[in-house]
Amino acid sequence: MGWLGRLSQGLRRRLAPVPEIPAALWLQTMRRYPFIAVLSLEEQARLRALSAQFLRAKQFTGAHGLKVTDAMALAIAAQACLPLLHWGAPRQALAWYDDFVTIVLHPAEAVARRSAVDEAGVVHQYDEVLLGEAMQGGPVMLSWPAVDAASGAGREHAASVVIHEFVHKIDMCGGEADGCPPLPPGFMGSTSAREARAVWRAAWQPAYEQFREQIIMAERFGGAWPWLDAYGATAPAEFFAVACEAYFVHRARFREEFPTLAPVLDAFFHPAGAITRAP
Repeated sequence: MGWLGRLSQGLRRRLAPVPEIPAALWLQTMRRYPFIAVLSLEEQARLRALSAQFLRAKQFTGAHGLKVTDAMALAIAAQACLPLLHWGAPRQALAWYDDFVTIVLHPAEAVARRSAVDEAGVVHQYDEVLLGEAMQGGPVMLSWPAVDAASGAGREHAASVVIHEFVHKIDMCGGEADGCPPLPPGFMGSTSAREARAVWRAAWQPAYEQFREQIIMAERFGGAWPWLDAYGATAPAEFFAVACEAYFVHRARFREEFPTLAPVLDAFFHPAGAITRAP
């Protein structure tokens, strides 16, 4: 598509009316996802409005013949918008997701062909099974069964592949995902963006290292497995995304497990004023 076509498409999205989310469909979504149902009435109303704006701005594509229904799109929109709930007006909040339009939904797990270079310089090809993937400057891919699985989130379950991948998108706003999203001056009392990042790292680095140690002890020596998904031990960016899943899906348990990280996420996702992305 040429630049004129892209411009026309972008204008249509901005000028299109905000879709009305039927009350019955919204209530169905809240019943399916307990971590949305526990929001206050004011928060639910805000999330509904934000989700409607999200649905206007994004395009859903079903892979391998999958038909994306309104209920499926709304389930994704509501979870994707949950981290943005306290970041100001919808247009300002959704700016965190401005780098992409398309959400590709698969009927099952997706398989991606990967390559890696070992220490000897040998390139190895392998297949990786994915439940979701957020691409830098590109679309978000999700497996519908994985999305739907979050509807059964109980007391011990803390997973949302949607939140996971969209938190990666937030992280990527500052460049390659590294577990530290863009932080504005003033974050947790800091006086500059550099100081804000140092405050963030001071909380997250030791928590990540301790979590990795727990996983190593469990894998090698039969120690107790931690509550948080072990995938978080693969990289700081994954630890951040997995932690955010738990923070939104089962906040009380997250506070018990990670008392040093909970206040940092509170400050980031519930700022006193709407966050403006740092350059």
